Parts: sequence; structure tokens; C-alpha cells
Amino acid sequence: MEGNGKPPVLVVLQLSGGNDFMNTVVPYTNPAYHDARPLVRVKEEEALAIDDTLAFHPSAAPLKDLYDRGTVAVVQGVGYPNSSRSHFRAMDIMHTCEPVALGTEGWVGRAIRELDPKKENVLTGVNLGRGLPRAMSVPGVPVTSVGNLDSYGLLTGISEERQREEALDTFKSMYSPAIGSGPVMEYLAQTGMDVLTGADQLKAAPATYESDVEYAGNAIAGSLRDVARVHTAGLGTRIFYVQHGGYDTHANEMPDHPVLLSDLSGAIMDFMQDLRDHDASDEVAILVFTEFGRRMRDNGTGTDHGSGGGAFVIGDRVAGGLYAEYPPLAPEQWLNGEDLRHTYDFRGLYSTVLEQWLSLEAAPIVNGQFEQIRPFVEAA
Repeated sequence: MEGNGKPPVLVVLQLSGGNDFMNTVVPYTNPAYHDARPLVRVKEEEALAIDDTLAFHPSAAPLKDLYDRGTVAVVQGVGYPNSSRSHFRAMDIMHTCEPVALGTEGWVGRAIRELDPKKENVLTGVNLGRGLPRAMSVPGVPVTSVGNLDSYGLLTGISEERQREEALDTFKSMYSPAIGSGPVMEYLAQTGMDVLTGADQLKAAPATYESDVEYAGNAIAGSLRDVARVHTAGLGTRIFYVQHGGYDTHANEMPDHPVLLSDLSGAIMDFMQDLRDHDASDEVAILVFTEFGRRMRDNGTGTDHGSGGGAFVIGDRVAGGLYAEYPPLAPEQWLNGEDLRHTYDFRGLYSTVLEQWLSLEAAPIVNGQFEQIRPFVEAA
């Protein structure tokens, strides 16, 4: 999908821990919501209304502003059958598109392989932040991962060889139990040197970057600023990956979740403005996802692992609005008597972005055919 003649670029933004979608896009006038959450909820008079049934959390005001501009697609009820409540397993499913079997290839890595089959650019896929997400891991597919551009290094933002080796050991220990040491070692052996080469190439990005946007000092703002720096440097990256942690809100949700949403939405607002200032926003779309939603009832101070979450697609070429259906809220319709039901398969969302934005055949990447939505403005 090319509107301004530049290749489309996707930014995948992972909300780690299970974002409480029901307290993000809030059914603020629904009695079942207020009954289920007497303590951990958004008051009706404080919600930022989208319509007479749904509203944004008040701390997500910048996201609401972008929504009002028509550049935010809210994708409701995202999930999959027999949702896992394990963080590791749930995120693994979201990363590999394998809800039943244990997958060894990430969907983003597969997309990178299709975008650059000859491995001509080790910066086709770039992860900015600590760790390397399973979504990007495919044996033989180089992905560059740096902690941040100002103190970069393989996987962890450190550059000394001994510390790099420790970081790789951590990566192996994280993923070997799930998929076996063989695929992990094969991945590291085939991509390690490419990653180091890519990290060295990224040194050029900060030197060429100037901006009037003042990003906040939090982690997600720093990561998106790094995306802007690399993208505007013209290094050929097609998929960026960033993560925002802290969404496992079992306790202290009322003080903690607003800070997360404020940091997130403010960072996205600044990032979009930065891209516009550089005439670089038309070719960028952001996919915001999380591994699951939270339970219907609050637990007194927070919410527990659930299902039926939600996602966002954001960009200047996004047709903003509500997509799919909000999960039913009546207690008799709760899944297992306590969860939101999913109404839209996450693999359909991935397929939408892959085919309609990146012009890739989705089925081999997401392991099947799934219903797509239409959140992008067609090129003139």
C-alpha cells in the first residue's frame, strides 16, 4: 500500500502484561460494567465519550484526540478460542499464531522474510528495547535489536563482549524451555553477526535527526523517539517493534493504569507529530496489541487475567472508528462466568495489516485464513 510513493512501514507496539481493555475503551454507561467493578472502574462523568456507550479512559486523552482526528481504529474484542491466562503462553500464541501447538517462528519474522527474502538489509526488522520478542524470531532471518540508540548494544543496550554473551544466555534461557534449545541456538548462530552489523549501522540515525517535539522521559516515549530517529534516517526499516510493560494490574490498578495510559497515549501523540513534521507519517501505521484482557469483576484493587481484549491501528492513513464488536457485558454472556468473550480473532487483525498495509500474503504468516477488517484509507 503506497500512498506517497514510500514503502509502507509498520510499528508493532506490544503492551506487556495484559492491558485492561475494558478500562481503556470503557462501556461507561453500561450498568453491568459498574456492577462488576465497584472499585476498579472509570466513573461515567470522567470518561471521554466516543458515543453514548463507549468512552476512552480520561488518562488516554491524547489517544482520544487522535481518534477525534480520524486516525485511530479501535479493534474490539480481540482474542482467540480457549484463551490462555498464562502470560508466557498467551504472548507466545500472539507471537507465533499457534494457539494449540508450540510455534517456533514469529509472525513478524516471517513477514520480514517476505519483505527481504534475499536478506539484503539487516535493518528490515528492528526491535527497539530490551530483549528480542518471539514475534521476530525466525531462524535465518536477521533482526537488529538495540536497547536504545544512545547506549546501544545487542539485545540489552550494552556493548562489551562479555555482557553481550550474558544477554544471549538470558535469551536462550527464556526461550529454550518452550521451543527447545535447538531452534534457539540455530537462530542465534545464523543471525548473531547480522545483528551486530545492524546495530553498528544504527549509529548513524541519531546524528541526522532533528526535531521540535519534546518527548516525555518515560520508556515508551524513548522507544518511539528512537523509531522516529531510525525511520527518518532512511535506513530501509520496514517493521519496528517496541514494548511497553507494566500492564499486569492485579493490584494498584487505579493509580498505576492511568499512568501507563498517559505515558502510552502521550508518546503516540508525540511520535505522530514528529513523523508529520518530517513529512514521514503517511507511510507509517502503528499496531498496538496486548496478550489478553482482564477479568470482568475487579478483585478489590485490580483485575486478574482474562480474555476478550482489544487493539488499536493508528496512522494518518487509517480510517478511524470502531471495528469488530465490543464483547457482550451481560453476566449471563460472560465466558466461564467471569470473562469477556472474544469477538474477533487476532489473526484476522494481523492478516489485515499484512495484506492491506504491507501487501503480503497473510495466510502463510498467520497459519490460515481469518476475517479481515478494513481500517485503511485507500490510496488516491
